[in-house]
Amino acid sequence: MARTVGIIGMGHVGATIAHLMVAKGLTDTLILTDSNTDKVNADTLDLKDAASLLSTHTEIINGSISQMKDCDLVIAAVARTDLIKPGETDRFFELKINVPLVKDSAQQLKVSGFHGILLVITNPNDVITGLYQEYTGFPFNKVFGTGTYLDTARLKRNLGTTLAVDPRSITGYMLGEHGDSQFAAWSTVRVAERPFSEFEVDGAQIEEATRFGGQEVFAGKGYTNYAIANAAVSLSEIILSDAKSEAICSHYNKELNSYISTPAIVGRSGVEHDLELPLSESEKEKLQQSAQTIKEKSEQFS
Repeated sequence: MARTVGIIGMGHVGATIAHLMVAKGLTDTLILTDSNTDKVNADTLDLKDAASLLSTHTEIINGSISQMKDCDLVIAAVARTDLIKPGETDRFFELKINVPLVKDSAQQLKVSGFHGILLVITNPNDVITGLYQEYTGFPFNKVFGTGTYLDTARLKRNLGTTLAVDPRSITGYMLGEHGDSQFAAWSTVRVAERPFSEFEVDGAQIEEATRFGGQEVFAGKGYTNYAIANAAVSLSEIILSDAKSEAICSHYNKELNSYISTPAIVGRSGVEHDLELPLSESEKEKLQQSAQTIKEKSEQFS
């Protein structure tokens, strides 16, 4: 079965995703679009040159959203990160500058007749993902965001560094908002099958380092790209292969009435169903508080 992927927005993250898609041979056709025509023209040519050196074939198209009708997956990466100064932590400002771009691209995608999966990486991710669903009217299960998929990876990396173990030996989640109200659900964390409670480490410090890890990267170079791009591509692999795999992502939670990150089963049809976690009472309260934070931000633009 031929696979077709579209990327809306070819900034630092969109371009990195495109490169990974081509290098890994994850799609047969890749459609790229961006308001900066010179940039997307250059990226298209650069990627075609790169593709000529690879063992897999990818047709790379410098196109438009209207050509994405039959895409299996569209990745929404539109953002104005150039307006955000290093050290700036005001998520409301980021939301305000990105909403017009989101509304425009959502309307174009709706008009195109697109009926595949929409994966959103634009920040603030939970609110923006909800707005994409609202503006397009697409089914909830077919519109979801990267959410705390990356934050969960950061948690594993930070804890792995502290304990001197491979992060891939660690399971567990950062839950809630992809933002300041996210939290480490320590009751879900296992290190080589041992519960986190058996280790004498400062969980609060690890959680704090995880929560603000992206800001540290942004402060150093003015943008983030490698980790979030790999997070998006990892989720894309799950979608395109119909893996029906457990993955944490920002998806609509009926109980909390919000887009928020909790684990779910994901496949080619999107989010198939939620996975219930045996959270502690305090973790349940934190999740509800995080959902309320997201809803309060969303209401300002609904």
